[in-house]
Amino acid sequence: GPRRIPGPPPPPAVPESAVGTARLHLTFPGTLASEPILHRLATEFGLVTNIRRANIEERGGWVIVEVDGDDDRIAEAVAWLAERGLGVDRIDE
Repeated sequence: GPRRIPGPPPPPAVPESAVGTARLHLTFPGTLASEPILHRLATEFGLVTNIRRANIEERGGWVIVEVDGDDDRIAEAVAWLAERGLGVDRIDE
């Protein structure tokens, strides 16, 4: 019968990075109250943010926010937030 010509080998399996959700309690001083922090989590870290509760005043405030995305990116975002001077606590559900 006709000889079968093998096709290209299948591409190697790429391990997918874990995708997760973190609930964060952020506290920030008044100097950061007007900065688009959550917007930057979306644009710079590719995270989806969902504000659950918040209280923001001129002298500062807090936000409880759920972030969805790659676990590594969430960890980078948490470190970035702390570098900016925000208090960051992960809330275990």
